[in-house]
Amino acid sequence: MANIIYLTPEGYKKLKEELDHMRSVERPAISAAIAEARDKGDLSENAEYDAAREAQGLLEMRIAKLEDTIANARIIDESKIDTSKVAILSKVTLLNHNTGKQVVYTIVSENEANLKLGRLAIGTPIAKALLGKKKGERVDVTVPAGTIHFEILDISI
Repeated sequence: MANIIYLTPEGYKKLKEELDHMRSVERPAISAAIAEARDKGDLSENAEYDAAREAQGLLEMRIAKLEDTIANARIIDESKIDTSKVAILSKVTLLNHNTGKQVVYTIVSENEANLKLGRLAIGTPIAKALLGKKKGERVDVTVPAGTIHFEILDISI
């Protein structure tokens, strides 16, 4: 059974563009490199040819993985998200009781995660602990560094 991957429309578009780039730019470039290396003679001792074939194999694996991700992707309709509790695509404002600081995270799929931008992957311990919780609830999250005590201040899209 394939894993369903939930994406924002922007995340889906980004993956499609990456796949198109690999197919239309990178694949022909590697084919050209293989042809050029093949023209240099004996393939049994041609390191350039071996490197180009290896690069082709890695690219084809990346293409296959992206194709699988896109095939199993479901685009999330933000207008249908319940903001009374934390779900994927929720923007959650938290008060970290350990530090006294507020943090804001948007819960996203693994493919769209970027902690620098406050985009927290749904598979992380913090996101898992927040799912289904409501505004005002306190959440304790156990991470490798210890336990973090959060309070949910706001949930939005």
